[in-house]
Amino acid sequence: MLNVATLLENSAREHPDKLAIVFGGHIRLTYRQVDEMANQVANGLKASGVRKGDKIAVTCPNIPYFPILSYGIMKAGAVLVPLNVLLKRREIAYHLSDSEAVGYICFQGTDQLPIAEEGYAGFQDAKTCDHFWIIPTIPGADSPIQGVPTLMDLMHNQPHVCDPAATRPDDTCVIIYTSGTTGRPKGAELTHSNITINAMVTREMCGSTPDEVMLVVLPLFHSFGFTCLMQTGILAAATLVLLPRFEPAAVFAALQDENVTLFAGVPTMYWDLLNYPDASRYDLDKIAKTLRLCTSGGAAMPVEVMRKFEEKFHVPILEGYGLSETSPVASFNQLPKPRKPGSIGFPVWGVEMMVVDHDMNELPVGETGEIVIRGHNIMKGYYKRDEANDEAFRGGWFHSGDLGYKDEDGYFFIVDRSKDMIIRGGFNVYPREVEEVLMTHPDISLAAVIGVPHDEYGEEVMAYVIPELGSTITPEDIIKWSKKEMAGYKYPRTVHIVKSLPMGPTGKILKTELRKMATEPAAK
Repeated sequence: MLNVATLLENSAREHPDKLAIVFGGHIRLTYRQVDEMANQVANGLKASGVRKGDKIAVTCPNIPYFPILSYGIMKAGAVLVPLNVLLKRREIAYHLSDSEAVGYICFQGTDQLPIAEEGYAGFQDAKTCDHFWIIPTIPGADSPIQGVPTLMDLMHNQPHVCDPAATRPDDTCVIIYTSGTTGRPKGAELTHSNITINAMVTREMCGSTPDEVMLVVLPLFHSFGFTCLMQTGILAAATLVLLPRFEPAAVFAALQDENVTLFAGVPTMYWDLLNYPDASRYDLDKIAKTLRLCTSGGAAMPVEVMRKFEEKFHVPILEGYGLSETSPVASFNQLPKPRKPGSIGFPVWGVEMMVVDHDMNELPVGETGEIVIRGHNIMKGYYKRDEANDEAFRGGWFHSGDLGYKDEDGYFFIVDRSKDMIIRGGFNVYPREVEEVLMTHPDISLAAVIGVPHDEYGEEVMAYVIPELGSTITPEDIIKWSKKEMAGYKYPRTVHIVKSLPMGPTGKILKTELRKMATEPAAK
């Protein structure tokens, strides 16, 4: 038997009075309390007819209910299907139907983000989903939708003890939906073994102990937050400080007030913190002394952002790499080995990575190709997607879709997503390389590069640039400078000066949105 819920049970048994969850400065739950509430959820689900292997979808931000529900669902032997809180009715109905969820637990939300309104409408459109429970914004409040039971109704009078279901290592634990950049989102089936081993490996690499205080601002419905923070933190009996969304002021306040020791984020979060104008309001010296480690993933970390952040806050950022399909961690800059800025490090324990060409031939050191992966972290497969699985697992390796290379020391580097590569007049242009060069300019704070259609060259290079505060740099200045710094086929012919870039819920820059914006006027 192997059930991810035993991570919580073990920590609750060994450290029952240890602080497990901190939220909003006033909610502070011990490991015993979290475990008992998860048991009530499990017993409530079983009393409602939920059986081992059934799918239960959850829409919930980073609030204490998310871990409580997650472990309760696992204890019941059901499969968790976490959904993005920004999904709309049609998208929710698709996810519920595609995953064959029999139950759906949804947070009420706010007037600005009425999550439950969209969720209940999507539930009604998904004919195979039988149960809907709502989590009121105010704990203990009545259901805001007449006739719809609340999570408290589900847990009411349920026992505080529960034996977790006897799940096998290869049983599906969670189905995490991919972003759908190549069609409709696909559900990656991650097993109890996938998640447990990935959490163990991450804890070992980060050196986390019960003294760890983790700031959890990455969405828990995403694989990075779900495994690397929630599972790893619970396994280590650490304290998890939950923030429902990323705001620099809230992050600085939490770092200062809760004595946070570990912060994990995506590159744009580090950029926002670095450029937050009111950072001096907080005790940055205290934050720097308490914070022992930062980690980054989800997208490539610009070298200039890493350098400036580390200089300002005197804390190392370790960059790693993975995908939802790899549970997610596949490689990491692992202490005490030296870091290489811009590198995603080495494959983690028990995982192999290789750079290959289209015919699955391994490429020599320094040559760019697709990164393929195999090991304990690889998903069971995409749920009900036989053709996609045949494509993803060609040659017995998982094909990441990411382009990269390995250097002479064995460090891996990501060049770009294969779908983002620009082919200009027969030459390959990697947007990340152009972005890295642009961000060495003293007047450029952040840059994003895309390819746009061109009659003569097939594609042309376009850049969106956020200037440094107070800069008067023009698109013409950037193009002229770039022409001197990059090969003729690489430098951007079109530049947009912008105040912000479109970002998804995990902080990734949305290049699909930039492509939609590409018709806006710009200097050439």
